[in-house]
Amino acid sequence: MVDTSGRSRRGAMQIPRSRGAVSGLLIVALGVWGALAPFVGPLFDFAFTPDRPWAWTQGRGWLEVLPGLVAVFGGLLLFVSRNRATAMLGGWLAVAAGAWFVVGRAVAGPLGLGGAGQPVADSETKQVWLELTYFSGLGALIVFLAALAVGRLSVRTARDIAYREARVDTAEPHPVTDGTAGWNQPDAAGEPTRRRHGLFGRRRGSDRTTLPV
Repeated sequence: MVDTSGRSRRGAMQIPRSRGAVSGLLIVALGVWGALAPFVGPLFDFAFTPDRPWAWTQGRGWLEVLPGLVAVFGGLLLFVSRNRATAMLGGWLAVAAGAWFVVGRAVAGPLGLGGAGQPVADSETKQVWLELTYFSGLGALIVFLAALAVGRLSVRTARDIAYREARVDTAEPHPVTDGTAGWNQPDAAGEPTRRRHGLFGRRRGSDRTTLPV
């Protein structure tokens, strides 16, 4: 008897790739922006100090580059994975990255991680936009998309069941139903011979002796 419990569990973890594809792709794009914004923002006069292109600081590394890379990695897992557990891992990594964009500056000082600098803005409106696009707004949007993906992944829908059954059907061999089971090769007269089951074993019908007429 074949134990199919392991195969069933693996099948239950299979999901269509489209389940987290859109959220994953958007999270990747936001993570790339979060990691690169402090370096390319000064080119467009839209940055925090130091307002020089490609200027590296400890604070930028911890508060922007690190969560941006984690968001990219989590988004890629959501985008490419067909395994529910792997996709869920990517979603939670993206949640953590977005949360760090929001709260990272509040704990950076006590942890000695450096600062993000001051917004280079001559108006309150620009200062608000810098805050939203670099930190709090960016992080909140990543958390929203990641939480939405995790919520969808945590529920098994009829589409997931149909997808699993389709993959199981294509993976399992099907028995032959052409009516030839139990028949041997044709004998000398061209007629197929059927196997006979004896008392002490199985005897082929082709082993029968043919009596002359």
